[in-house]
Amino acid sequence: MEQQQWVLSSPTLGIVFVGASFVIFYLIGWYSQKRAKIATDYWTAGRSIGAVTNGLGMASSYMSLATFMGVTALILNLKVPFVYMWIQFSLSIPLITLWYGAPLRRLGAFTPAQFVRERYGLSTSYITVLFMILVMVMYALGQMIGVAKVFEMLFGFNYSISLICGGALIVGYVTIGGMYGTSYNAAFQMILMGIAFVIPLGAIMKAMGGTGWYFPPLLYSDMVPAMLEAVPDFFDMKYGFKWYLALIPCFTIGAMGLPHLGMRVYTASNLKSARNAMFWFTFFCGIVFSATYTMGFSGVFFQATSGQAIAPTDFDKITLILNSVYNPAWVLAFVIAGAIAAGLSTISANLMAIGAMIAQDIIATIKPNLPDKTMKIIGYAAIAGGGAASILIALDPPTFLVVSILWAFGLAGVTVAPAAILGVWWKPANRYGAFTSILVSGLVYILVSPYIFPDIVISTGLQAKVGMSGSLFCVPLSFFLLTTVSMITERIPSLMMRIPVEQDKMLVDKVHGWSEYSDERYNSTTAGIIIAAVSLFFCIYAVLPGGWA
Repeated sequence: MEQQQWVLSSPTLGIVFVGASFVIFYLIGWYSQKRAKIATDYWTAGRSIGAVTNGLGMASSYMSLATFMGVTALILNLKVPFVYMWIQFSLSIPLITLWYGAPLRRLGAFTPAQFVRERYGLSTSYITVLFMILVMVMYALGQMIGVAKVFEMLFGFNYSISLICGGALIVGYVTIGGMYGTSYNAAFQMILMGIAFVIPLGAIMKAMGGTGWYFPPLLYSDMVPAMLEAVPDFFDMKYGFKWYLALIPCFTIGAMGLPHLGMRVYTASNLKSARNAMFWFTFFCGIVFSATYTMGFSGVFFQATSGQAIAPTDFDKITLILNSVYNPAWVLAFVIAGAIAAGLSTISANLMAIGAMIAQDIIATIKPNLPDKTMKIIGYAAIAGGGAASILIALDPPTFLVVSILWAFGLAGVTVAPAAILGVWWKPANRYGAFTSILVSGLVYILVSPYIFPDIVISTGLQAKVGMSGSLFCVPLSFFLLTTVSMITERIPSLMMRIPVEQDKMLVDKVHGWSEYSDERYNSTTAGIIIAAVSLFFCIYAVLPGGWA
């Protein structure tokens, strides 16, 4: 089969749609940021965002181009039903709120690193911030790659020019808007990407002969017999048990450690609003996540039955390609605008997290009395610097844009989530255990990925590249180190005299809303031993040979 060159034949419509959307995004950002009266408002939107807007914003930040383009590419490449991933993804945001998002909201923190600083001290927060910045840069990297590929198809530019032009537009838009602009823009972008993804997909399914085209997220099932005839092994379980088990530490726990998602909890007007946002998040994500699987399904069916070959480098464009084949040009132009909105929504959240961590979690702790104007300038510079770093790294991208995003999920699950979870729910967790677990497990996770030392890996292939094998080992390692080091150092008086133990423990009761302190709450040594034993079991299990393929 001859491979096609996939570009928009007449870019005028695309330019109109994309240009109009950017004008709207900039206007929303410019108008919204005027409400930021002080520097902290820039990062928290004055804690004034309502439940529906927050739910839309969470869904928008969460799905991004990883959903719109990246996962569909993996389905096309691997011929595997990625529906298993969505189970893990859909659990994570409610857990962020129910498990530690609401307690941190009571503390008044607006980044996870701020909680780490209050709970475990400055040294631990600094190392946490460095890992979190790496997480956000890698997450934004995938979005930048996706935006560049969309610009490639829209304008016919080469990849590098598309990357620089698209990236510069996005960084400018994020810098102007702050968290006010990011929140309201993300809500609008979620609506735009949902419509641009789901409705054209119905037309694609109808053109392919599907009778369930009127609700693509679920009613693609009537196409299953034709799919089994064209691709008999599509629904086979192609990987071993470890592959599926690794979804939990990589994606569920990993998502709980993503700072740009946790920050959404801190923009809520109150705890009730934060919890109500979970309903809307689940609703919007459920529709678009399910439709993503249908889009990947349709892409596999198209390549198997159409006689047209798609080059692996174009797999990320399958959503755009299907629309170019089956829908009118104006629909494709609208879908391109939706894809850019998907990238914008997450890049903006990524860069806001980078800016908040540098400005509030590093600079503000070193120079606490800087004026608001100076802090805003530092924030602008941090956002621009994070965007520039993502653009530079994206000049030499991985084959699939989603690889860097999923790897970032794993690193967040290794470094941030265990410290936050145990810090909220287990009083014996102390700064020695937290510092050791974050530093050691974070470095090990990086080392066992194939990017530093290709021969030092736990598994091979996709599992190693997206961080799944590393997270199956390193997330339990982080829990094991945190619990064991904390329990050991707790019994060394000379060490414990150097830290405010009682203050750290009282903080736990405070974040749970208790008015009076009780040493009995959240203070079980038995729980720590059980966590350490279970974690050690999974560490050993992860490094045993076999079980991945």
